[in-house]
Amino acid sequence: MAVNPLNYSENISIHSNVGINSKTRKIFFPVIVLPLFAFVLALHLHLTLPNNQEFNIRYTYAAVLATAAVLYLVLCLLSLKIETLSRKLKHFVPLVTVAVLLLELWDLATLKFALLELPYFPGPDKVLSVFRDDWQLLLISTLHSIRLMFIAYLIGVSLGLVTGITMGWSKKVNYWLTPFLRIIGPIPATAWIPVAMVVFPNTFSASVFLIVLAVWFPVTVMTSSGIANVRNSFFEVAKTLGADRKYLIFKVAIPAAYPNIFIGLFMGMGSSFLTLIVGEMLGVKAGLGWYINWAQGWAELHKVYASLILMAVMFSSLLTLLFKFKDRVLIWQKGLIKW
Repeated sequence: MAVNPLNYSENISIHSNVGINSKTRKIFFPVIVLPLFAFVLALHLHLTLPNNQEFNIRYTYAAVLATAAVLYLVLCLLSLKIETLSRKLKHFVPLVTVAVLLLELWDLATLKFALLELPYFPGPDKVLSVFRDDWQLLLISTLHSIRLMFIAYLIGVSLGLVTGITMGWSKKVNYWLTPFLRIIGPIPATAWIPVAMVVFPNTFSASVFLIVLAVWFPVTVMTSSGIANVRNSFFEVAKTLGADRKYLIFKVAIPAAYPNIFIGLFMGMGSSFLTLIVGEMLGVKAGLGWYINWAQGWAELHKVYASLILMAVMFSSLLTLLFKFKDRVLIWQKGLIKW
């Protein structure tokens, strides 16, 4: 029976690749489990070393470490069968390991050795216990912050898009609005707090005004520059095909300015985060900014740290959603700007 030398070489390469992949997984598997050892080490030090800060230990930090260790162990076992998961774990091994070690360093410097004193530097157990003991108030505050930011951000984006598109398309409008934009825009939104407290009937509407102002300026600037810099050849081709003015604006100019518009949306969202927290400290009845101000008034800084962690998660998630939306709209620029 004749053997095709081409098929024979292909079979050899296939079997050799399989062998290499299996060997590679076996070699890298100990590397993947490094975060697991970091979790176990942190849990061991937390449970065995004596405590030098005086407060009741709730063992929330220990529960978090144990849960994270079990979940990561499950992922490691699944990675033996799933190549994609194995690659992702390899990528995040250094970051997760260092993060766990820094977390335990925080525990050692506060709870165990008291190098950083209370109440200014509570340990991770005291901070994480806030999410269990005060979760209802944190949830209400988070929902109020999301509502305030959602309303104000949508209004600011809408006004910014209308102003930016009008300025970028019409030279007359750009002539009259540019001086106003250059004078009002660079002023920080928080500087308008005294005016907002006098003009608006309540603190909620005043906070909305401040966030709208913070979002409106970057969205307007980036949108107008994007519309104004659209190539004339795009409009000439569209006019040749019989496009009217409405078509040129909504089907040619705006889509061509999408990259600049999304940059304005990102900048506006970043500005809205700062203005949101400052605005909620004006006297609103709920919100993460109000929660920080209230906790600071009672010298409960562990609650302040817990709210900061919650804010980081919330704001990072909102930016991630905006980047996902941008990647779906601008599919040709996917991955150009990463978050």
